[in-house]
Amino acid sequence: MAQVRVLIVDDQEPFRQAAAAVVDLTDPFVVVGTAESGESCLTAVRALHPDLVLMDVGLPGIDGMEATRRLSTLSRPPLVVLVSTHDEDEFGDGARSCGAVAYIKKSVFGPDPLTAAWALGSSGSTARNSTNPSEPFSSSS
Repeated sequence: MAQVRVLIVDDQEPFRQAAAAVVDLTDPFVVVGTAESGESCLTAVRALHPDLVLMDVGLPGIDGMEATRRLSTLSRPPLVVLVSTHDEDEFGDGARSCGAVAYIKKSVFGPDPLTAAWALGSSGSTARNSTNPSEPFSSSS
């Protein structure tokens, strides 16, 4: 299986480091870069051409949902998975409407949700976080 190139976007260094560790330990994913803001994400996507962007919703400046909207206008946009500490009730609908393929609560982020989000997104479906980590997603087309 070909490598899935991942860009991690979060304003908190500890989460960027933790997410990078999860991504690098999960086959076929590989971290190609990190960014701290929506603006730096847009620049990094143009330079690095990731397949997948893990993006925090609450970024300084351009937030994660607006950055996702802007990425969707590219000729070959990456799939975007939004992550947040907030429950899906607060951002789930906005995450889907801005073009993200999944919304994952940071407390359940790990190899299984990452793999499931990629599988659903690359098949054209969308996914959302569940509050039950043993059942992290339900899909919708």
